[in-house]
Amino acid sequence: MKAIAITLTGLMALMVTSCANVDLNKGQQGALGGAAGGALLGQAIGRNTEATLIGAAVGTMLGYVVGNEMDKYDRRELNHAYEFTPSGQTTSWQNPDSGNTYAVSPQPAYTAPNYPQSPCRQAEILATIDGQTERTYTTACRNSQGQWELQN
Repeated sequence: MKAIAITLTGLMALMVTSCANVDLNKGQQGALGGAAGGALLGQAIGRNTEATLIGAAVGTMLGYVVGNEMDKYDRRELNHAYEFTPSGQTTSWQNPDSGNTYAVSPQPAYTAPNYPQSPCRQAEILATIDGQTERTYTTACRNSQGQWELQN
């Protein structure tokens, strides 16, 4: 039994490290980290396979919730920028969990042919993530719930 728990913990650690170069959202990153940490904690407390599996399941769930909230913070701030920032002005914020910073400069609203009922806005986003600064240009249109959705 102990060998199975150690093998499962090793496999989870391998999954986490093998996904290092994959573009995961923060919810997925949190779930992977939570699973590994929960499995280790479950094994340390229960010292059996069942405790390891329960720890991994609880850790996955908690890690996803925490990671997803980090994503929600940045989405909420970006939505606020599209909604309230005057055209040509810049609003910025720093995510308190990740330390990443963002500066968003929205342009005037317009009506897009594929969204005739809703306004759209283009914006320049200057993001500093893990010390790397990147400039990107996005377009968002307001959906039927009043939220700004990034367009592909």
